[in-house]
Amino acid sequence: MTTEIKNYQAPENLLKEQIILVTGAGDGIGAAVAKDFARHGATVILLGRTVRKLEQIYDEIEQAGYPQAAIYPMNLEGACEKDYVELANTLEKEFGRLDGLLHNAGFLGSLTPLEQYDTELWSRVMQTNLNAPFIMNRALMGLLKKSNSASVVFTSSSVGRKGRAYWGAYAISKAACENLMEIMADELEANTHIRVNSIDPGATRTGMRARAYPGEDPAKNPEPGSITKAYLYLMGSDSKGITGQRFNAQ
Repeated sequence: MTTEIKNYQAPENLLKEQIILVTGAGDGIGAAVAKDFARHGATVILLGRTVRKLEQIYDEIEQAGYPQAAIYPMNLEGACEKDYVELANTLEKEFGRLDGLLHNAGFLGSLTPLEQYDTELWSRVMQTNLNAPFIMNRALMGLLKKSNSASVVFTSSSVGRKGRAYWGAYAISKAACENLMEIMADELEANTHIRVNSIDPGATRTGMRARAYPGEDPAKNPEPGSITKAYLYLMGSDSKGITGQRFNAQ
């Protein structure tokens, strides 16, 4: 099922006192959504591989007077299971629970016919886009279960919902995450307060979009900050009881 949310208006204190982890928070959609979560009252944990970028988003949140964020540098491509255990232990010590988890970090790889796709690059894309969310979900499940109403959201893609030539590992990793989302939602619905959904942000003015479409005029696509409504909806209490669904941000 695919659902569209274009006109949702989030209450000012929608995410007050919520603890939310955002991966890929250093720029693009992750940064925009993290700032909007903070604007609506959340304490946001900014996870990414580039400290300088995370610090910039942290400073913007602080300067705006929103709840103080936290920075957690982590390279998902190179992380192993013990790194995720360490992440969970740190969050347990600092916050005691987790109310939201946005899987937004992504690695494009290359747009190449499958018969020519480099196997090492394939593994790198899968590690970042699919293996990392799976291992992170497992490591943080105990913290999510401590929330009264936790939300897990995957940033997906149109090519993860309908395969398209040359999109290779990226499209397949996103399709796998859609299935991962549905399995998690089905498993968790009966016995937990955790809901799990995905969002296709659509064409957005990001660095990844520019790399995928180098000849495209970026000005024709919306800024990341203009597509955050669906993310706010799924992280907030207005989406309680909604799980296992595919949303469109545009």
